[in-house]
Amino acid sequence: MFLSVFDMFKVGIGPSSSHTMGPMVAAARFLELLRSSPFEFTGLRGSLHGSLAFTGVGHATDRATILGLAGFVPDTYNHEKAEIALANIAETQSVSPEGLPTLTFDPKTDLTFDFDNTLPGHANGMILMATDAQGDVILRQVYYSIGGGFVLTEEELAKGKATEEGAPVPFPFKSAVEMLQMAKDSGKSIAQMKRDNEIARGCADGFAKGSARLWQVMNDCIERGLTTDGILPGGLHVRRRAKGIYDALQAERGMNLNAPHTINDWMSVYAMAVNEENAAGGQVVTAPTNGAAGVLPAVIRYYLDHVPGASETKIEDFLLTAAAIGGLVKFNASISGAEAGCQAEVGSASAMAAAGLCAVLGGSPEQVENAAEIALEHHLGMTCDPVAGLVQVPCIERNGLGAIKAVSAASLALRGDGKHFVPLDAVIETMRQTGLDMHEKYKETSLGGLAVNVPNC
Repeated sequence: MFLSVFDMFKVGIGPSSSHTMGPMVAAARFLELLRSSPFEFTGLRGSLHGSLAFTGVGHATDRATILGLAGFVPDTYNHEKAEIALANIAETQSVSPEGLPTLTFDPKTDLTFDFDNTLPGHANGMILMATDAQGDVILRQVYYSIGGGFVLTEEELAKGKATEEGAPVPFPFKSAVEMLQMAKDSGKSIAQMKRDNEIARGCADGFAKGSARLWQVMNDCIERGLTTDGILPGGLHVRRRAKGIYDALQAERGMNLNAPHTINDWMSVYAMAVNEENAAGGQVVTAPTNGAAGVLPAVIRYYLDHVPGASETKIEDFLLTAAAIGGLVKFNASISGAEAGCQAEVGSASAMAAAGLCAVLGGSPEQVENAAEIALEHHLGMTCDPVAGLVQVPCIERNGLGAIKAVSAASLALRGDGKHFVPLDAVIETMRQTGLDMHEKYKETSLGGLAVNVPNC
């Protein structure tokens, strides 16, 4: 099983990897399908299903799909150009993607929210269609946004997890047990094995540059969040808090006013800064999703700013280790809130961050696995119940607490020798089963939990 660091960590836009980035990616893939087709198309249509319908407005799913059909992609997204494009599409009721003729598309009528028909493959389903001059559908494709910006067609989803393309990798671990055994046999760390896998798949050239860019985007996101105040969009009138907390923490430095637990405020404020940026539609890195994008950067920033002897040279190992853990969770369970609740998002992020921190603090592979297990175990059962379908309440604070749990988990693991009662594989499987048992109203539909018990005004 191989999942690249650059698959797990993708530069994109807020507020959601599955509901914003995924639909935009799906639309881009549909355009590629049109470009390779022999048919002559004159128009486009689409429909959003399941969680993409129920929370699509709050997650800007319709906006992302429209922009995707106009040729925008998350990695190079430009907000100003997007606003101009949206206005033009609304006025002309058409899109003009590169390499294709102008296609009729009225956002008001040609993109629908289907609340009644959930597609069978995944909670996040969408259908994109192309029509001929008579308005008849001559090409149709079903896409599933399966979390973290990953998108599969219904055919790809049907093939299952066993299908994998590409060169073989030297350490093809599909479970934590296999990962630890390979580490023991090879004498390598988890990061070293993961790096070797990346090299086998042709990622050697530019890997350092690519991983450095990931951290740069993460840290830039933190900095924007720490220096920006105001009200977040969406109608809940949620006030940005990161800047005020950060300013207060800065002012208190050196005044001997801080209790030891104030370090938790630093971890929280880094994470909240990211998720306030995400909620505002800013540039973030999936880690492993947008909704959980603040946990891992916050733990890296905590490591760099507050741990004696920390070094930026270890960030690459942090990301490699975290990606290895995230790959296990994605392969054996889910990183999608619409599929398994927030345990799959913030829970996975906390496990990844705990593993990364444990590794750069000198932890053995067994201690790293233990750190990930502790963090994920104590997020089991967490629901995804965003108020008004917005990635704001409880998501922003939840990332802060996920970061705190990650640091605590890494610290506990380092206090031991790696031997522990509950294996990481068992926790991942428990998370998968819990997600299956969880009622749909608690899985990113905004039909239960805080979403119905907190006034939306």
